[in-house]
Amino acid sequence: MQNQHYIGIIGAGFGGLTAALRLQKEGLSDFIIFERADDLGGTWRDNIYPGCACDVPSHLYSFKDEPNPNWTNVFAGQAEIWQYMKQVIQNHRLQPHIQYNTNITKAVYRQETGTWLLTDQNGKEYVVKMVISATGPLNRPNIPPIKGLANFKGNWFHSSQWNNQCNWNGKKVAVIGTGASAIQIVPQLAPSALQLTVFQRSAAWIMPRRNRRYTQIEKTLFHYLPFLQTLNRERIYWVAELLGNNFTGNKLLNRLATMQALYKLKKEVKDPETRKKLTPNYTIGCKRILLSDDYLPAFNHPNVQLVTDSIDHIAENGVVTKNGQLYEADFIIFGTGFHAADTADFEVSITGLNGRNLIEEWRNRGVEAYKGTTISGFPNFALILGPNTGLGHNSVLHMMDSQMNYIMDYLHLLQKQTANAGLNVKPDAQELYNQKLQNMFAGTVWASGCKSWYLDDSGKNTTLYPRLTVNYRKATLHINAADYQVV
Repeated sequence: MQNQHYIGIIGAGFGGLTAALRLQKEGLSDFIIFERADDLGGTWRDNIYPGCACDVPSHLYSFKDEPNPNWTNVFAGQAEIWQYMKQVIQNHRLQPHIQYNTNITKAVYRQETGTWLLTDQNGKEYVVKMVISATGPLNRPNIPPIKGLANFKGNWFHSSQWNNQCNWNGKKVAVIGTGASAIQIVPQLAPSALQLTVFQRSAAWIMPRRNRRYTQIEKTLFHYLPFLQTLNRERIYWVAELLGNNFTGNKLLNRLATMQALYKLKKEVKDPETRKKLTPNYTIGCKRILLSDDYLPAFNHPNVQLVTDSIDHIAENGVVTKNGQLYEADFIIFGTGFHAADTADFEVSITGLNGRNLIEEWRNRGVEAYKGTTISGFPNFALILGPNTGLGHNSVLHMMDSQMNYIMDYLHLLQKQTANAGLNVKPDAQELYNQKLQNMFAGTVWASGCKSWYLDDSGKNTTLYPRLTVNYRKATLHINAADYQVV
């Protein structure tokens, strides 16, 4: 059959590339990558707002087997990361495996053949033995349902849908949200906007980023003495792991982090009233800790205003708060993040054993998977960065790598079965795993009471892994065949 492959990967971001590189390394070449856009890159293709950069050091936020000695900065910017991904694809000749402009909208498991039937936006069908879904958690912009937005006469857009045609010079700009994207955007707009109004629902804990350019000497050493780059990567990783104990219950580390953040705030924001508004009222780490060297100082600009009153509606010429105050704006930028915890609303309709629909099951029972990777009732199907695989302290590429260790074991076990077999994680194994996982949140900062995008509507944390990456690596190092049944 023309459109038949052994493995179908959905998404050509870092997750999809991680899967493809590992499959290629293991000698499995019969795979196809479905990408809905006209280029690879995922997050790093879509987010082009000014100041867009990673908050994980470049030498760690990269493939371990594809080191780049020429990173410009400690924290790489969007364009450089995107170019790195393209270079990796070129180095490994993966381009022929990618099918662009192909949005998989439906996946149906066929038990009689042990295969998946995938359908794209044009109705074209593909048959694969196994699906690896790598669509990622940060691809559906969250635009809050604020009344009156349709009446706004100016331009408005989400940070991930940036409009490069807009000219901020001498204009009034409103930024709604103070998350990871917003804190990178605000310092870029502050020098040129006539008025920059930042609407904050809750203050974020801001820690030093300490970004700098790598010297030519450093890059030369990394190039000619690769072990130095490896040592640098390991240093960054283990420091991050150590600091990760701040999240998982080490109260001393948490107090020290709080003191550092408060000192930074006092040092960088001159106005006491603004400083008070920027002081969080929850445990550090309960929401995502943000790294920035220039966000807090931006509020010292006379044209930058912080508003903490709740927004009531959008008027034709600006934003109106609950107290009736109008803040005029020519542009409104939503830095309000993504739909991450409500994964049950993703766009692919997935039907498994006996007509079970994944979206409906997750909506009814809550979003969960076995080790964030396989799902009971959906054989021969795996997720990259599935439920509870996110991090607050280290590189998610390490988690993806751990998942591929597990998926390769899964594939090897599947290949030992008959041609029409499916490999399904047992319901009891998945249920027990998730019970233990949710219990692990007790005593961590994420259970300290704040409301964050880590939580679903019921207050359940479906986003983060509640321990360190070394714990997850150990948990996914090998598959336990007893956890699976052949169907």
